[in-house]
Amino acid sequence: MKDEKSKIKTHNYLWAMLNHKCPRCREGALFCDSSSYRLKTFMKMNKNCPVCGQKTELEQGFYYGTGYVSYAITVAFSVSTFVAWWVLVGISIGDNRIFWWLGTNIILMLVFQPYFMRLSRAVWLSFFVSYDAGWRSEAGLRSKSDPEGTTY
Repeated sequence: MKDEKSKIKTHNYLWAMLNHKCPRCREGALFCDSSSYRLKTFMKMNKNCPVCGQKTELEQGFYYGTGYVSYAITVAFSVSTFVAWWVLVGISIGDNRIFWWLGTNIILMLVFQPYFMRLSRAVWLSFFVSYDAGWRSEAGLRSKSDPEGTTY
């Protein structure tokens, strides 16, 4: 049993969130499409985690709260680009460097917005679904008691 647990590689929380993985098992993909930039399907989510079977929409309207998470992510991103610009280029109103930062930040925000939207859903779900290291044994027990594989 000890050797079996040592062979199972689990990812940390940050890796799982940045790669949009299930917060329960940290292995299954939350989204049907792996790319954040196929704009027709980039927000289509799996109904259940393909690995552990965790529901991704806990209740109707569950993801309305992701607006708050998305706002926090974009503010953090803007602050970090401002600090990086200040350290690398400098900030001055006299020669319009601050306006160059503002334009650069707007372009970067537009480019990263699909990724930020998916990330906010992954983070929001992780607030309500915690990591379960023993999900494999629970899934095994469930499959023995429910051979049809109904997700609860």
